Amino acid sequence: MAFENLSGKLQEVFKQLRGKGVLTEEDVKAAMREVKLALLEADVNFKIVKEFIKKVTERSVGTAVLEGLNPGQQVIKIVNEELVDLMGTTQSRLTFSNRPPTVYMMVGLQGAGKTTSSGKLAGQLRKQGRNPLLVACDVYRPAAIKQLQVVGKNYDIPVFEMGVEVSPVEISQKALEFAAENHNDVILIDTAGRLHINEELMQELRDIKRVVKPQEVLLVVDAMTGQDAVTVAASFDGELGVDGIIMTKLDGDARGGAALSVRAVTNKPIKYIGMGEKMEDMEPFYPDRMASRILGMGDVLSLIDKVQQNIDEQEALEMQKKLRTNDLTLEDFLSQMQQVKKMGPLKDLMGMIPGMGNINLDEAMQGKDPAKEMARTEAIIQSMTKAERENPSILNGPRKKRIANGCGRSIADVNRLLKQFEEMKKMMKQMNNMQKGKKGKLPFFR
Repeated sequence: MAFENLSGKLQEVFKQLRGKGVLTEEDVKAAMREVKLALLEADVNFKIVKEFIKKVTERSVGTAVLEGLNPGQQVIKIVNEELVDLMGTTQSRLTFSNRPPTVYMMVGLQGAGKTTSSGKLAGQLRKQGRNPLLVACDVYRPAAIKQLQVVGKNYDIPVFEMGVEVSPVEISQKALEFAAENHNDVILIDTAGRLHINEELMQELRDIKRVVKPQEVLLVVDAMTGQDAVTVAASFDGELGVDGIIMTKLDGDARGGAALSVRAVTNKPIKYIGMGEKMEDMEPFYPDRMASRILGMGDVLSLIDKVQQNIDEQEALEMQKKLRTNDLTLEDFLSQMQQVKKMGPLKDLMGMIPGMGNINLDEAMQGKDPAKEMARTEAIIQSMTKAERENPSILNGPRKKRIANGCGRSIADVNRLLKQFEEMKKMMKQMNNMQKGKKGKLPFFR
């Protein structure tokens, strides 16, 4: 999970501060030394760390403590504000041309994820009512055009290509004509990358930019390359001019230093972050929400966004009725589990819930992989007949044996699931009893 290491270390520092009634200047400086080390270990740019610590220290020492906060909480508040400022203060949205089509140039080094990000962005724009077109301008990398076509097919987005014998500049020019004829109001140009920055690449990108006059040049960088991503961003901006950054593979980088450095070094906003393989996993970047996650304060707004994207509202209302009448079946249980899976890894979801981010999931699961445990539970339920899912009470010995054989599990695993299901139903019944006489929905569905 992104920022996992940094988040854990910062929370340890702040835990020590919370225990103090009054903070001295020495307390603040000692805490800032730990924060500095944590940021450097997270691969944050040294100059950025130095300036960040200076600002936080100056604001923390001698600042009047706000009413309702203790001195430790005051420092956390200041750190939060400075983190938000470091990452850009407010969300930076894509801009659109007043006269369609709006053209976005996707640029970056080879392997950063340009092609996949182009498809994900096009898919999201399609869901917003736009009519996007993907343009294959990488004529050098083997199978690059085919990869874009596969991505386009996955998201139901048309792909314009002219093979590998035509120059990228001509392809981009013809794509404008094609878009006008086919009423595509957004064009995403997937350009070529290199393993490193060179003049030949930059000249080609400048030529494409001159011809298509893009609304925005979006630089795709790999978060896992750390400070190299920052260097790449500064170079592309200096050579080409960049309007925004898409940071991919942030879910695979436990340090997250690139996200904290790139905006401060380049003064260019991060517009999207890649947190997984699905289209929905490319998220708009909110500096305030990310700062909240880093400090272990959760990110309820992003969690709500995920719920709205992945949970069917009608199903949720029907589930609420069943919970009220304690009429939940294993079929319902399976449906809910599958919808939760769509929202991403359980560890990431817990990090969005205030106070849950520092829970050791491995310890709570006794070393078991939550995703694998979910898959095993699904396999057991899917091995049941519809009648058995609707009425688990009919599950006798022979039926359980058949189910266990069908999913490759033991009868003990089947019994364990049934016991957990019954315990969950008892708990929901108790909650319903507590709700009697009160108005409003169950807390889970508010």
